Amino acid sequence: MTLNFIGYVGNHNASETTPRSGPVIDLAFIEAMAKVQEHGGFDRVLTAFNAESPESILVGQHIASVTERLGLMIAHRPGFTAPTLAARQLATLDHISRGRAAVHIITGAEDWELARDGDHLTKPERYARTGEYLDIVRAEWSSSTPFDYTGKYYNVRQAISSVRPYRPEGIPVYFGGTSADALDVAGRHADIYALWGETHDQVRDLIGRVRQSAARHDRSPGFSLSLRPILADTEEAAWARADAFLARARALREKAGLIRGDTTASEGSRRLLEAASRGSRLDKRLWTGMAQLTGAQGNSTSLVGTPDQVAEAMLDYADLGIDTFLIRGFDPINDAAAYGSELIPRVRALAAERGAQARAA
Repeated sequence: MTLNFIGYVGNHNASETTPRSGPVIDLAFIEAMAKVQEHGGFDRVLTAFNAESPESILVGQHIASVTERLGLMIAHRPGFTAPTLAARQLATLDHISRGRAAVHIITGAEDWELARDGDHLTKPERYARTGEYLDIVRAEWSSSTPFDYTGKYYNVRQAISSVRPYRPEGIPVYFGGTSADALDVAGRHADIYALWGETHDQVRDLIGRVRQSAARHDRSPGFSLSLRPILADTEEAAWARADAFLARARALREKAGLIRGDTTASEGSRRLLEAASRGSRLDKRLWTGMAQLTGAQGNSTSLVGTPDQVAEAMLDYADLGIDTFLIRGFDPINDAAAYGSELIPRVRALAAERGAQARAA
């Protein structure tokens, strides 16, 4: 059983429990986070994107320049760059980094955020556009002769690129979204489908639906699960740490005048809130407290316990079909270091042990 680990490099030191200090683009922090995670054995790191953030491809290029092996997972929103140009930008980054680029397609669920960038399409329209966008991106990466493409949102004539992905297997495409429209595009284009940290039953159901969609296109994607592990030397101390994080996040939100509402256009957020409505501690050690507080606006659920306990809980998800874990902490740099020294080695060792047992059987 081969498992992959994706970390996270924010543009500055901040989380639900840590208010930002310093510049919006904190190069010292970016470099430290990247190097800590490369040293800790992460395979890739995510660079995020939203309607007010620094540009993710450029941040990824800087991360590549200060690391040697660490892969990149560039969050990218279709619709704001021509797909032919985006394909060449990502392929260029792939060459600069010597084959370390991957892209995470985020279509965007909240109408108000998309409007900040002048996009007023409905959510189904955005996913339809994303499907065309990825059709063209993949053609730009693979076509050896000029190609045409006619769709509702894009009309391309005689497109061709002189720069293609660095490796023959191409640039991996990660994809998220749980609506019916999203799953249709995921079936056509996702190399790795990305889920938030849901319950076992929810993950099992969603993996099944993605596989059904992909099978219609003779495809078989991998699956990534996003979690915020909370570790300590004892289980009691880990739960106390979770409670402390929640209290800190609540105080910061109250100070900022933030009040969570349950209304969201994101199906993924609704799924997390549905799980949270059943309790703050689910399955073995899935914690939904932060999701409940924040309205599940993003990756906000945790596995809580000792490194060994959390490793075992992660392998339960691997048994369901998860082969990649995206993990980031509420205390960004310290948690990243702990994951590299304490959690990732345990997960890999446990996976190897289970694999050896299965082969012996």
